Amino acid sequence: MSTAAGTGKLYGVGLGPGDPSLMTLRAVEVIAQAQVVAYHSARHGRSIARSIAAGHLRADHIEEPLVYPVTTETTDHPGGYQGAMEEFYEESAARLAAHLDAGRTVAVLAEGDPLFYGSYMHMHKRLADRYEAEVIPGVTSVSAAAARLGTPLVEGEEVLTILPGTLPEEELTARLAATDSAVVMKLGRTFPAVRRAMEGSGRLAEARYVERATMQGERTGVLADTDPDSVPYFAVAVVPSRIGNPGSVPPGPGEVVVVGTGPAGPLWLTPQTRRALADAEVLVGYTTYLDRVPAKPGQVRHGSDNKVESERAEFALDLARRGKRVAVVSGGDPGVFAMATAVLEVAGQPEYKDVPVRVLPGVTAANAAAAAAGAPLGHDYATVSLSDRLKPWEVIAERLRAAAAADLVLALYNPGSRSRTWQVAQAKELLLELRSAETPVVVARDVGGPGQSVRILPLGELEPSEVDMRTILLIGSSQTRVTERPDGSRVTWTPRRYP
Repeated sequence: MSTAAGTGKLYGVGLGPGDPSLMTLRAVEVIAQAQVVAYHSARHGRSIARSIAAGHLRADHIEEPLVYPVTTETTDHPGGYQGAMEEFYEESAARLAAHLDAGRTVAVLAEGDPLFYGSYMHMHKRLADRYEAEVIPGVTSVSAAAARLGTPLVEGEEVLTILPGTLPEEELTARLAATDSAVVMKLGRTFPAVRRAMEGSGRLAEARYVERATMQGERTGVLADTDPDSVPYFAVAVVPSRIGNPGSVPPGPGEVVVVGTGPAGPLWLTPQTRRALADAEVLVGYTTYLDRVPAKPGQVRHGSDNKVESERAEFALDLARRGKRVAVVSGGDPGVFAMATAVLEVAGQPEYKDVPVRVLPGVTAANAAAAAAGAPLGHDYATVSLSDRLKPWEVIAERLRAAAAADLVLALYNPGSRSRTWQVAQAKELLLELRSAETPVVVARDVGGPGQSVRILPLGELEPSEVDMRTILLIGSSQTRVTERPDGSRVTWTPRRYP
C-alpha cells in the first residue's frame, strides 16, 4: 500500500476467472464500499469485468467505463498501436484521478488478478505514487484452467513457465522446449503460431486447450484437435505436469540422442538439450556429466567411467533397440572429442542400423574459455587433443607443428591428467620453436564452474605442472593481442584481419 497527497483511495479488484462465485470476500467488500466502479471494455461497450461483478453493483455507484480505442494493432494513430494505448491509459488515469482528488473511493475491476497480464496495472503505475492504493488479488485464468482440466500443473521440483502467445514463434518454441510445464495466454489470432511452437518443441501431444474457464461457453480439449478458427482471445494452452502422467510423452520408437551439457552446469544447457533430457526415459553417461543434469522422477540413470565410451555407446543403442528413449550425456559439445563419434561409430554396425541417432550441440570448452578471456579465437584456429590414449604422440606433434607453422591459434584439449604429465611440456617446447615466448596463452580451468580460473600469460611462462584434465589451453597466433581494460582486467583477442 502507498500513501500520497490525494484524499481518495484506489483499489485494483481481482474478480477471478469469470464465475462470480469465485470472487473473493474482500473483492465483494471493496466493491460494496466503493463510490466509483471503473472497468475496461471494448468499443461495443460490453465489459467482461462488469458482467462478473454485476450482482454487486448498485444504482448509486458512479460507473466509469474505460473503453479501449483499438482492440488490434491496426490504427491510424500517429504513434501507432503503442502510442494509441499510451494516450488511452493517460486519459483513463486522469479520469480516475479526478474522482480521487474529489475524495471518492475508486474500485477498478479486473478479470483474474489485477497484476497478472491485467489492464489495471497501467492505472496502478500512473496513480499509486500519488494516492493511497490497495490491490485485491484474484484467482487467475491459469489456476482456473488447471482446475477445469483436473490435471496438476507442477509438482515437486518442476518449473512452470507462463508465456504470452504474442511472443515470436521461435521464442515460444525455445521456451516451451526448455520448461517442464507451461501455460500460453492470449490465444485467438496467435493460436496457429502457438500450435506450431508446441509441435516444434515436441510438446503438442501433451498440450491441452481451455476456453473461457468457469464462464458460460467453457470448452476444454486436446490442443492438437482444436479448430484454429474457433479460438477466442480468452483461451489458454496448457502443458501440464508430467509426474504421474505416463501418457504425457507419446510412445514411439526407441532412439538415442547425444547431448552436450556445455562446460559446466544447467546455465549452459540449450532449450533443445533440456527438452531431450526431459523426454528421455534413460540417461547414460560419464558420472561427472550425469551429475550436471537435474533429476527427473521416473528416469533411470546409468553412470560409468570416462574411459568406456564404446561400451557406453553400445549399452545406449541396445536400450534404444528395445524401444527406450535414451539420452547419452556428454560434456561440452558431443561432437568435439566426446561421445557423438563413439555412438555413431557403434551405430554403424549392422545390428544397430535401424536405431535412430540424433546429435544435439553444446557449448564446447574452447568457446567457453575464449569468451571468458576475450576473443582469442577471432580468426582461424585449430583444435587438437593432447591425449595420446587414442592416437600416438608422433601424430599429435606433427599436427602441432603444422598448425604452428600456419600461424593458427591453437585450442588444446585434454592437456594433462594424473597418468599423462609430460605432454604439455613437450607441446610447449615444440611450439616455442615456431612461436615467440611472448605469445599470449589462455589457461582456463573449470570454466563456468565454481572453481573457474582464467589466466592470460606468455607462452614462455606456461607452467606445465599447473595444467590438468579440467584445463584447456588457447595458444595465440603471431597476431593475437592482449589489452588491459580500464578496470585493470586483461583481455586477449585475435584480429579478424590478417596482414
